[in-house]
Amino acid sequence: MSIIVSNITKIYGAQRALDNVSFEVHTGEVVGFLGPNGAGKSTMMKILTCFIPQTSGEASVCGYDVAENSLEVRKNVGYLPEHNPLYLDMYVKEYLEFISGLHHLKNVKSRISEMIEMTGLQIEQKKKIGALSKGYRQRVGLAQALIHDPKVLILDEPTTGLDPNQLEEIRNLIIEIGKQKTILLSTHIMQEVEAVCNRVIIVNNGKIVANDITSVLQNSQSNNTQFITVEFDKETSLIALKNIEGIFDAKNMKGNIWQIEARTEKDIRTDIFQFAVKNGMAVLTLHKEEQRLEDVFKQLTK
Repeated sequence: MSIIVSNITKIYGAQRALDNVSFEVHTGEVVGFLGPNGAGKSTMMKILTCFIPQTSGEASVCGYDVAENSLEVRKNVGYLPEHNPLYLDMYVKEYLEFISGLHHLKNVKSRISEMIEMTGLQIEQKKKIGALSKGYRQRVGLAQALIHDPKVLILDEPTTGLDPNQLEEIRNLIIEIGKQKTILLSTHIMQEVEAVCNRVIIVNNGKIVANDITSVLQNSQSNNTQFITVEFDKETSLIALKNIEGIFDAKNMKGNIWQIEARTEKDIRTDIFQFAVKNGMAVLTLHKEEQRLEDVFKQLTK
């Protein structure tokens, strides 16, 4: 077991940031740690990386207690915090040499070269960090988190500031790394969680409200809700669509394209097709979407 959290509570003055939180993360898992702003995500990550102590409860990383063996925990953890702290006056290689020295690494040059290639920093490696874009600064932060080959990676908003191409590269990197390491990943981008995470933990107001495999979580929260995108060849109205039994809401996207939310056990697509025939319309496209993680997130954190 790479991460074990047992009844962790963290109190700041009158605020209870974490309230009796417990969970485990196994080796080889990529777990999404989600929640609205202020839910306690960053606080939990700071406790696991020994930046702050918990008020009560216990937590261990790779078998080391975060309170009693903080140096051993830090040796086994790579951490990219939400606000990536970097020395802007240092060159990329200089900074990675500095981090290598903190970890007493051997074969420093080869390890730095490996990290630069892995995180896609080849083009920018001779620049000062202060001259890099936000996306490339994130890559430098990821390189420093990986350079000592930790068993556990804790990543707080790791893809902030990345363009779509960089985003895909970093996602693929996280998936590849996750085959051998344990990764706890916090992000507000639900598509990112769906793309890279095996399991999802959702916290709200300092408490865990969900902890399950991503696909299972989506299905378990469906409540017979269906999302349908349909395009008719003629105009219709919200009032007309809501006359179909089971349709809860509908939104006109553009032209004659509608996004429909239905709450019924039966497949609503048959009724939508019959509605079109009855009103002298043709159905140009009809697509049923699986419930999105974003919808589950909203249901659990409202």
